[in-house]
Amino acid sequence: MDWHHPDGARCATDEAARQRFVAYIHGQIRELLTNYGKIDVLWYDVAWPLDAKGWESEKMNAMVFQLQPDIIINNRNKLEGDFTTPEQTITAATRPWESCMTMNDSWGYNKNDDNWKTPKTIVRNLITCSHDTGNYLLNIGPKADGSIPDDSVRIMTSVGKWMEKNGKSIYQTERCQPRRSNYASFTRNGNTLYMHNYFWPGDTAIIGGLMTKVKSAHLLATGKEVKFEQDKFRARFTGLPEKAPDDPVTTIAIECEEEPRQDTDFVRKERPRIKA
Repeated sequence: MDWHHPDGARCATDEAARQRFVAYIHGQIRELLTNYGKIDVLWYDVAWPLDAKGWESEKMNAMVFQLQPDIIINNRNKLEGDFTTPEQTITAATRPWESCMTMNDSWGYNKNDDNWKTPKTIVRNLITCSHDTGNYLLNIGPKADGSIPDDSVRIMTSVGKWMEKNGKSIYQTERCQPRRSNYASFTRNGNTLYMHNYFWPGDTAIIGGLMTKVKSAHLLATGKEVKFEQDKFRARFTGLPEKAPDDPVTTIAIECEEEPRQDTDFVRKERPRIKA
């Protein structure tokens, strides 16, 4: 959507304006995909005020793939596209997807918007997306002069430091079945389960219903070995520091004999209850 164009809003009710505006937008897309070499991704945004028929989206996409055969496109010209783009929410899809979110409540720079997400919230969102193999598209919102707001720099610096030590648990991860914990969330790479403790439990961290046998465990950021005990109802990781050793989330890498699987229903049904 080109917000400044005089036909931008008029095109919804004026057919002549729609034809002019759609021709203009198709021309912009042709220019972008012709003059700048190989393009990997085309990210449509804001289909308002037209639908796929109004945008002539099938014709649009045909042109895109003719100009850039290897490109991928999203679903925001009202066609399915190659990937899904939930906005301001994390909603996993059965096909490629990325969640689009802001660092505060505004897409553009807003000096009055001080509702900044904490580094912990950003990391937790990143982990949640990675759990189901989604991408996290995080908006910055630069100022009019192109500079990045100090709060954005502060938050992203903290997240970047965490990623330097823990990025292995985020990049190239696979869909992860274990997901239930009162104080942690999970990602997976092969048979390695990453337990991301965003509320530090102290001496002992527990995964209820972990049905896969654990071989070893260590703190991902430092490589320090973590002792563990396991029975058919849970795995307990013991001897941990009283305070979280990593900020804002401490990750335990758990090597399993096979792809990790969790069944908390089994625990509820089969674990003996203490009689009063």
